[in-house]
Amino acid sequence: MKIDTHQHFWHFNPVRDAWITEDMQAIRRDFLPGDLEPLLKAAGYDGSIAVQADQSDEETAFLLDLAEQNDFILGVVGWVDLQSEDIRERLDKLASNPLLKGIRHIVQAEPEDFMLRPDFQRGISYLREFGLTYDILVYPNQLPAAIGLALKFPEQRFVLDHIAKPNIKADRIEPWGDHIRTLASASSNVYCKLSGMVTEADWGNWDHWDFNPYLDVVYEAFGPERLMIGSDWPVCLLSGEYPRVMDIVESYLETYSEEVKDRVLGENAKLFYQL
Repeated sequence: MKIDTHQHFWHFNPVRDAWITEDMQAIRRDFLPGDLEPLLKAAGYDGSIAVQADQSDEETAFLLDLAEQNDFILGVVGWVDLQSEDIRERLDKLASNPLLKGIRHIVQAEPEDFMLRPDFQRGISYLREFGLTYDILVYPNQLPAAIGLALKFPEQRFVLDHIAKPNIKADRIEPWGDHIRTLASASSNVYCKLSGMVTEADWGNWDHWDFNPYLDVVYEAFGPERLMIGSDWPVCLLSGEYPRVMDIVESYLETYSEEVKDRVLGENAKLFYQL
């Protein structure tokens, strides 16, 4: 089973979705299941994980509704205010829907120490009780806080989104690489998504081998047992079409065993998100 572990849906709203600026015309429109399903099928993927793009309760409900209506959406990573005083009650209600697999906060837009704040960590502390994962969305300068979070909650299942967005366009590896190795060693419950790389490269002007040095780092750090492919569709369309984006990881894995390919392209996702 092949699974795209990271994609989004939205009804485009220029006010709510202000992060989609004028220079991102390729994604300034609606993107819904009918747009993604044929792309998945053509690329040989059986399903996907829908991930929140807006920080609201309405976003989580929207994604869960889509998942209930479309069998290929295998699970949802939603949003909830992890800092709320009634977070346990909120999670209890949300987790009653088996399609909710995890939670994400857009930490890349927060201060560097955000994940170390007591109220945020209090929310994280309840996720394991409800069988929920947590997607870590950060920039490289926020990786030290991610390391601290993983060390504080070694039993919690975490996954690093977009390999933490290194500056691929500038061919910059360190200190990102050192932080990646430290994060991977912090807990065996930290996974990594091979996603979102093309938007950190020179948009539309890249070749597969541009990503190999970064893939080498995460492969060495996490091993094939903790890596998962993801497209970051439709955001990836800013820099490349779906088949070409997915082929980055598939081409990288060409020389590896079928077991490794099966793990990275789907089996790890089934285990991590308990599909």
